[in-house]
Amino acid sequence: MREKQAWKINGFFGLLIVLGIAALGLFLSAASQNILFLVLFGFVAILLVSGMTIVQPNESVAVIFFGKYLGTIREDGFFITIPSFRKRVSLRVRNFNSDTLKVNDVDGNPIEIAAVVVFKVTDTAKALFDVEHYNEFVRIQSETALRHVATKYPYDADNNEVWSLRGNAEEIAEELARELQVRLSVSGVAVIEARLTHLAYAPEIANAMLQRQQASAVVSARQKIVEGAVGMVESALEQLEQKQVVQFNEEMKAQMVSNLMVAIVSDKGTQPVMNAGKVK
Repeated sequence: MREKQAWKINGFFGLLIVLGIAALGLFLSAASQNILFLVLFGFVAILLVSGMTIVQPNESVAVIFFGKYLGTIREDGFFITIPSFRKRVSLRVRNFNSDTLKVNDVDGNPIEIAAVVVFKVTDTAKALFDVEHYNEFVRIQSETALRHVATKYPYDADNNEVWSLRGNAEEIAEELARELQVRLSVSGVAVIEARLTHLAYAPEIANAMLQRQQASAVVSARQKIVEGAVGMVESALEQLEQKQVVQFNEEMKAQMVSNLMVAIVSDKGTQPVMNAGKVK
């Protein structure tokens, strides 16, 4: 089912028609001394009055006549339409905050995740007649899509080649919005934006994962320090030899490398080792 435009006329113009019909009925009834004209024209006037409706900004009115959908009025204002049952649907932008869900990421780690979904109704016919309650439909499908996306990626990745929930929040949000749009298209709802609002390890593994992250950070920092220290030692030895400050034999060079590496890499104070050469 697709939305279509309902028949309508301007309400103020229609009100003039109602008053004219009522006046004509009174005139004919008085002229002919027959109350039948008054009853007939009064019935028509009442039918037209029952078709009067006011549509607020960012609101729509679906017109239903004896179970048949006749169309939707989207323009705001005062109108007269076909006398029938009318159902109002808000076209305003709305937010949905999901509950905090507990799921397993792609590595099997239990995590907690939540999201906010910004949406609006774009097709009133689908929203009213293709799903039972579109607000409840949005809630269930949003949580289902969030669970599905969360199980496709790890919470955190050791390298940048793999997307992770924590490291690629923008990309994950875009994928969540795309999947939600596919799921919600049947309900006439357009997804404007979807964002993660909560992401954390489940309490039972939070401490262990924190220690793992701290250990990974220490290892990464040490690797950077060692790489820098090797470059500094190489540069120092090259400059000493080029300027002929001192002539190194292999034993002295090994001792110098050891001292420099300890001094640069160690996070504590170090004592220099004096090399006095071999005792003959």
